Order: sequence, then structure tokens, then C-alpha cells
Amino acid sequence: MTAGAEHDEPASARRGGWPRGRGGTGLAWLEAALAVAAYGVLCVLVLRVTPRLVEPDDSAYRASIVAMTQGHFLTLSGAQAEALAQTLGAPVARGFAGGRIPGGLSVIPQWVQLGDGRWISEKDPGYPFLAAPFQAMGIIRWAPLFYAALACAGLFAGARRWLGRFGGAAAVGLYCSSGAALLFAWRDYMPTFTDASLIAAGSGVLLWAVLAAEASARRRTWAGLAGFVMLEAATFTRYTDIVVLGCAAVAVVVVWRPAARLPFSAVAWWVGSVAVFGVGVAVFDGLVYGGPLTTGYRPGEISFGLGAIAPNLRYMPAHLLQAMPVLVLGLVSLCWIIVRWIIVRWIRLRQASGEAGFAVRRDLWVGLALAASWFAGWGLYAAYYWTANPFGTTLQFARFYVPALGAISLLGAWLVTRIPGRPWVAGLTSAAVIAVMFGLGAWSFHTMAATSIGGAIKGLPASTAPSARG
Repeated sequence: MTAGAEHDEPASARRGGWPRGRGGTGLAWLEAALAVAAYGVLCVLVLRVTPRLVEPDDSAYRASIVAMTQGHFLTLSGAQAEALAQTLGAPVARGFAGGRIPGGLSVIPQWVQLGDGRWISEKDPGYPFLAAPFQAMGIIRWAPLFYAALACAGLFAGARRWLGRFGGAAAVGLYCSSGAALLFAWRDYMPTFTDASLIAAGSGVLLWAVLAAEASARRRTWAGLAGFVMLEAATFTRYTDIVVLGCAAVAVVVVWRPAARLPFSAVAWWVGSVAVFGVGVAVFDGLVYGGPLTTGYRPGEISFGLGAIAPNLRYMPAHLLQAMPVLVLGLVSLCWIIVRWIIVRWIRLRQASGEAGFAVRRDLWVGLALAASWFAGWGLYAAYYWTANPFGTTLQFARFYVPALGAISLLGAWLVTRIPGRPWVAGLTSAAVIAVMFGLGAWSFHTMAATSIGGAIKGLPASTAPSARG
């Protein structure tokens, strides 16, 4: 047996819910300190590097955020857009699609003109609502770090509930230490780390709500609802995160009776929240963009297709390994969870009952749910044509895959905490793995942050140079 969730409470198992891992209290302070230290290292590494606008995307989001602090929500008149562009010193974005304001030379990159003549960012609208309060207070650099703190709290609660002792610290450490986390926490005007953190926080809280069979129904209901609200906020920030939200909704419907023993009212509230969110977004898009399925992007500007899968499978693995080496731990964990279930279920039938068998089945359910969230997003972007070429950089292309970082970290934490022996062994292993990951992450972060996008694009033929999109 291993430390943590393998030693389950028979009483919980007899109630039909998933049992609680033996986290204990003796080393709880050390685990919490390790998680806080991992978040602290993330903040220090990020804040030590001077921020800059790396891509036109950063400038487009900055304009939306600043406009919102000035009382202009979503759309601007031509005069307002021109004044904002001049205030921000927006340059002419040669080589990239941008919105040229009539009568002036300034450009707000990646803004477009609507049918009524007003201007709006073509980017999904959610992040300015989340970041504007920090811009107004003059602490925009803390916007992604604040949502990272939410992610750490959610991951800690969910992983500790699932994996037991040191599971929470391992999940938080793996999440904070990747180069992708450091890079996009540093890019304060980009929504990438914010929506990834909201997904991580929502996934962790939802995991706790599903597994906490000993908690009251009301507490589980409210916790799960909070988890779904965070997933919905992430989806409003990046519309393609709808696949993650959908996976979460399907997962709770599948397990609510046979495994989690959730009250029907809890599932109804959660799924109802998703339905209300979907209707709200459709109404919002209809009012702002002119149609329930319309966005700021022009038709055909963002294109997906099966023809992009093979090139992406050729070029993307190297980018992803540099940005998120924790994916290796996640894949190994998932394979081990499945193989262990097969062994217990089909080869060692007599061990398929009792506490050990219950833990194996629980890990399988959780592992498959996390894998579904992970692969749904990555599968979608595997069909994305813009990344299906050898000319881009990790800084440009990895951002589409970052929302899966929370699920990957939870799976990776399972592997890190499956070390046999005394409880302190799991803590020592977690600390060692996190330290190694931070070393790799810091190297990756500084390498990517030094990348010059303009130089990389400038040398390409006009027919092959990608435009900054997504």
C-alpha cells in the first residue's frame, strides 16, 4: 500500500460514497507550507522579470482593460478608439491584422469594426472584466497571480481529498512550476494563465465536492456550484474552454449516483448553472456581435480541420514538452491508473473488493474525468490550422494548451504521492520533484520570455507567416 488515499475509511465506503483518504493532521502544516512556498516561488520568479507586450494579443487585451477602467465597456466609437490608441501609444501593427481607426494613424491591434460602426476587440470578452479591477488599482501584474492563488487553493483541496497526505502540495507545486505557468503569469495582459487558473480552481473544488461523501449535502452543493461558476468564468474568458465545462457536466452526471452518491438537487444546481451560462453567453453574443454563435473574429479567421492534426502532432510535442514537462508525469499516471484497475479487476479478482478495490475504482473514475478534460481541449487544438506549421515558437503556440495544466497537475500528483513507505517519504518526494520542476520551468520561462516574435515572423515568406490569433 501507499500513503494517502489507499488507506480508506471503511465507514465511508459502506455509505456508498467515495471514502476519504487519510490525510492526518500531524504533517498538515508542512504540506500547507510546501504549497504556499511553491506559490511564493512562482510569484518571485514572475515579478523579478520586467513585463513587456510580447505579441499583438497583449496589446489588444490591454486596450480592452484600460477602456473598461475608463468606463467604456466592450465597444468604442471611432473617436474613442482613436483616443485610446494614441493614449496607449499603439503602433501600426505591420504583419498582423489590426483595426485602423479612420482619420488617424494609430492602430489598436486585433480590434475590429462592428456593423454599427463601433469598434471592439476581436478577443473573447471575459478577461477584461476579471482584470480591470487590478488595472484600476495599478496592480495589473497581480491579476494572473491572484487567480493563480485561487487555483492553488482549489487544487490543494481537491488533491488532498483525493490523494491524502501531501497530495495537495504536490498538485500545487506541479501547477506552479511549469514554464508555461511562469510565462503566462508574467504576461499580465494575456488571459491565458487566468483562464487556466480558473479551470484548475474549479476542477479542484469540484473534485472535492464529488469525493467528500462525509460532508453535508448543502456544503457539497455549494462547493460544486462554486467550481462550476469558475469553469464558466474561464469559458467566458476563452470560448474554446466550453469543452472543459462540458466534460465536467458530463462527469458529474455519470458518477452522481453509482459512485459519488451526490444528492439529485446538487447535480440539478450544477447542470442548471451550466445551462443558464450557455443561454447567457448566447444572448450576450447576439447583443454585442449580432448572433448567438458569433464572436469578434471574422468568419474563417479561426479555422479548425482534420487536415491540421498530422502537422500539429509533428510540431507541437516539442513545444509542449518545453512548456509543460509535467505532462510526462500526467501521462504515466493515467496509464498506471488504468493498468492497475485492469490488474485488480481482471487478474486479481479477490482483491477487487474492500478498501483497496474501492480506491482503485475511485482513482479510475477520477483519472478518466481529468483525462477527458485534458484531452478534450488538446484534441480541439490539435485540429487548429494556425499552429500546424514549423515556423512558430513555443511562446506563441503553447498558450492554447495551457488550460489543461490543472488536470495534468492533479494526475501528476497521483504519481508523485504513490511512493511506498512512511508518510514523510511522500513529502520528501513531493519537495524533490517540485524543486526539479521549478528548475526546468525557470529555464523554460527565461528562454520563452527572451523570444522575439517580430523577428521570428519578419523573416518568413508572406505566404507562410502566421498571423497572431487565438
